[in-house]
Amino acid sequence: MAASTPEKNKRKQLSPSEMAVFCAQMAMILKAGVIAAEGVTVMAADAPTAEGRAILRDVADEMEAGSAFADALEAAACFPSYMTDMVRIGERAGKLEEVLTSLTGYYEREEALGQNLRGAVTYPLVMITMMCLVIAVLLIKVLPVFNEMFQQMEREMTGFSLLLLRWGQWLGRWWPVLLGVIAAVALLLIILARSPGGRAGLNRFWSRLILTRALMARIASSRFASAMALMLRSGMDTDEALEMTGRVVGQETLRQKIRACQAEIENGRSMAEVLEEQRIFPGIYAKMVTVGFKTGTVDEVMGKLAERLDAEVQTSLNRLVAMIEPTLVVILSVLVGAILLSVMLPLMDVMSTLGA
Repeated sequence: MAASTPEKNKRKQLSPSEMAVFCAQMAMILKAGVIAAEGVTVMAADAPTAEGRAILRDVADEMEAGSAFADALEAAACFPSYMTDMVRIGERAGKLEEVLTSLTGYYEREEALGQNLRGAVTYPLVMITMMCLVIAVLLIKVLPVFNEMFQQMEREMTGFSLLLLRWGQWLGRWWPVLLGVIAAVALLLIILARSPGGRAGLNRFWSRLILTRALMARIASSRFASAMALMLRSGMDTDEALEMTGRVVGQETLRQKIRACQAEIENGRSMAEVLEEQRIFPGIYAKMVTVGFKTGTVDEVMGKLAERLDAEVQTSLNRLVAMIEPTLVVILSVLVGAILLSVMLPLMDVMSTLGA
């Protein structure tokens, strides 16, 4: 018995890694000569989680009831429309196995890219967290000790050191509220990252930030090339492939360029020409696409471009992390040094006065 519609609506979309595993298993099953409905039933029996078994049983039940494979995936309410559209095209063209194999590569690249991005973000966040903790300890625990020493010498902290002491007292009093606000902001960002509208907003933000603008443009180009390679290999014509790619690309700037390409193509211009004019690919890569169209190997060229751009994204991420690491260390050293000097210099002055 298939799950009810409310239960399906609560399901979250599968991750790229889960999609890659599903597509790879289905491609192997079809290659072995097993029909899709029987293959899904076998996968449901071997699924490692209860949620996975429920999803695959729903797909199998839909297919046994007469639905096509793509319609059954769509009814499960956890597969992206991009995948269901591609599977539908594969069924109609009799190339379902090839489409699933291409989808496997596509989602493997998406997962690798996501892991690289998460890895690049994790280290700076850990460094910033440690930096904030060190500064908080200095302000809340260390400065009051120096303040007591000044009081014992019948002196008072002044200027910058007094300002830091007031900040430390404020943090000591309100730190639970501050942690609550930080936790709420983090939770909001997580919720936004998991919703389509939120992801689009975050993409717009990172695409406009100076430090990440070029990186986001390269990531968008990589995903464009990967999606185009997949659809062209599936037998789709270039106009239809461009239309579908515009629906799956997450960056709004690139979507606008794709819409501009579609408008120019409708006016009779060639796709190779408009892709180069809109600068969807940087530099020499645009020329490679033009050559691919002329030689009839544009799907292979797009696949190679996706691999090259993925490698460049990884290099850019490594370079960004390598730049952020010493920057954060310098900032932490300067802040800690400024805090300590703000109390040590007046204390040394007091001690020299007493010695005199």
